[in-house]
Amino acid sequence: MNDQSNTPPAARQRILRPRRLALLASAGALGLAVLAAGPSGYLPSGVAALTSAAHAESAPNTAGFADLVAKVKPAVISVRVRIENDGDNDAAFQGSSERMGADRDSPFERFSRQFGFRLPDGEGMPRQHQVITGEGSGFFISPDGYAVTNYHVVDHAKSVQVTADDGTIYTAKVVGSDQKTDLALIKVDGKDDFQYVKFADQPPRIGDWVVAVGNPFGLGGTVTAGIVSARGRDLGAGPYDDYVQIDAPINKGNSGGPAFDVNGNVIGVNTAIYSPSGGSVGIGFDIPAATAKLVIAQLKDNGAVTRGWLGVQVQPVTADIANSLGLKQARGAMVDNPQDGSPAAKAGIDAGDVITAVNGTEVKDSRDLARTISMMAPGTSVKLDVLHKGTSKTMTLTLGAMPNDHQASAAEPQSSKDTADTPQLGLNLAPAGDVEGAGARGVVVTAVDPDGTAAEHGVKTGDVILNVGGKAVSNVGDVRAALRDAKADGKHSVLMQVKTADASRFVAVPFVSAKG
Repeated sequence: MNDQSNTPPAARQRILRPRRLALLASAGALGLAVLAAGPSGYLPSGVAALTSAAHAESAPNTAGFADLVAKVKPAVISVRVRIENDGDNDAAFQGSSERMGADRDSPFERFSRQFGFRLPDGEGMPRQHQVITGEGSGFFISPDGYAVTNYHVVDHAKSVQVTADDGTIYTAKVVGSDQKTDLALIKVDGKDDFQYVKFADQPPRIGDWVVAVGNPFGLGGTVTAGIVSARGRDLGAGPYDDYVQIDAPINKGNSGGPAFDVNGNVIGVNTAIYSPSGGSVGIGFDIPAATAKLVIAQLKDNGAVTRGWLGVQVQPVTADIANSLGLKQARGAMVDNPQDGSPAAKAGIDAGDVITAVNGTEVKDSRDLARTISMMAPGTSVKLDVLHKGTSKTMTLTLGAMPNDHQASAAEPQSSKDTADTPQLGLNLAPAGDVEGAGARGVVVTAVDPDGTAAEHGVKTGDVILNVGGKAVSNVGDVRAALRDAKADGKHSVLMQVKTADASRFVAVPFVSAKG
């Protein structure tokens, strides 16, 4: 259930991997003085924020964040990871790099540029054995050493070390991680009196104060402040995007660190920045506390996340679609194709139906539906308001468990040999003849891994792939064979002819070598 974001991909950067650093000029260097106000020291209406230095010096002393910082800072940690390569892990590194849109050269150079990691001796060429290190942030959520950080901080980590606020270094283990929300849970053993913080019970309001604490550029224990700038941001990073936007400066190394409200509760996990320059421009994004709480609880109990599943492919309701269906607003999610045997199909949901609400809460669009269902556990009973063949009705169904299709290259089961030998695009496919309205030629994209290479190059659910590597394809086996042939020829990408609702086009899609 992927919609494309309008945000330019080049400007969306994970905090651990900005493209380049920007020099930051202070207000004084620009000849400006800025009045700073704390939680109880708001500037009165009509008072300019920019004024003379003399006026700034005579301004009354206002409350700051010192008490808040003293309370929460001991719970914030710096996270240092170590990743080793013995010469046979290039595919894993290449997969991580290419999913993030890295340049196509040495996998080690790609990895270091994307993640801000340091290669030994400043070299980028593969060796028999290489060690890569990187740094991020995190925070304890319990006295017995459970801590939260980002998935992209600990991904592929051979070892994890954390440094507490007092400088003590501990060894940590990864309990579980979830790539789709970019969250990970780590654990420090042997101690049960760590200072910790709690997630906020209520979402922040736009305009609320926020304080970020973390490890930017390896400078642990760094504090910055700002406000909540927006909520519900969709960056196009995945189907569950629902970021809190803040303007507290966060940079490379802040990844996984907390953003606090004035009560010392965590309102979000610092994860990404919008940065044309690579440095902070005052637009940062946090995973909301509500999402983090649900994901972290599952990681603690199960080591992985199991999401609720309806079993439908959906698209947004456009103004034209709304008009044709007699809807007053272009809201809701239109069902393209319910999967056979899915909870939706069993409940009687058909192609062309529009899901308008879940448990009485309005569905804004297809991404909103995806986020809502994914935050529910399998087995949960839900009520869906559905426009079914022109009639509004309420359907009750029980959610299934989302299939674990991460980076599957086909919808049907694969043998272990196929999995090991076949490069991956991050697509689920089905013969076009098996999907109503898809025509008789090619294979239909039934699901897209939001972190896969095909998604990065604009392939969407519902597209029909007609040709792969110069060969017509009519089933999943044809696609696998074409990908294996491309790999055997030494290629790192494959040219595909893709038919969309509007036109047919050719697109070169890099593939990721499967892990044998």
